[in-house]
Amino acid sequence: MLPAGLLPRLAVLRGALLLCRGCLGPVGGGAEAGLCTRCWAGLLPLPEGRCPRCALRHAEEICPETIAWEHGDALWDYHGGRPPLGALLLPGIKQGETGWRTALLRRLASAPLPAWTAEVDLVTSAPSAFPRRLLRGFDLGVEVGRVVAGRIGRPFAPLLAKGWFSGRQASRTESARRRLPRKAIVLRRGASPGGTVLLVDDVWTTGTTLLRCAQALMEGGAAEVRVLTLFRAL
Repeated sequence: MLPAGLLPRLAVLRGALLLCRGCLGPVGGGAEAGLCTRCWAGLLPLPEGRCPRCALRHAEEICPETIAWEHGDALWDYHGGRPPLGALLLPGIKQGETGWRTALLRRLASAPLPAWTAEVDLVTSAPSAFPRRLLRGFDLGVEVGRVVAGRIGRPFAPLLAKGWFSGRQASRTESARRRLPRKAIVLRRGASPGGTVLLVDDVWTTGTTLLRCAQALMEGGAAEVRVLTLFRAL
């Protein structure tokens, strides 16, 4: 049997020897999924004074972004922290990093939500192509949507579908992302959105995917679409 008090000392030594998978410094106490507390502190909220529609700060009085909603926001800055935590987490999660996924969803479960999310009737998520969902074994957008829906006490329904072989937006240039055709995202067969729909996604960059989703929802009968994402790329 190990002497009393040795286990806590071994735990401290282990934390000093292991390196954080984000900043490569010692993980220390409170580390989760291989990331130290300093890295997790990089989940930074967006700055104050941002536009309530596009979640960016701009000088124009009228929002210059091409959007189809009056309320749009994100919880965290994609490039916040050192290293930029959103840019580290999301690609890793989509490559199958389950520890990061679990930790991020746990933080979503307690993160402050915009007050207007309580006014929606239904929650849905931006879709991913079926082959990618099959390879990953999960759909992060759906998981985010279910957490948000549970928190605000509204039903979640996967209303949208994406073409099987549509390219990944993340792999395209900004100009190519903005040319995403409207037919790339459609309503699922039998889906009937009504009332105010909250559309959720993991990251908001150019906003074109969200725009195509909102257009499909509005054409399908939604009275209003509101947008909430985990991260906003500033």
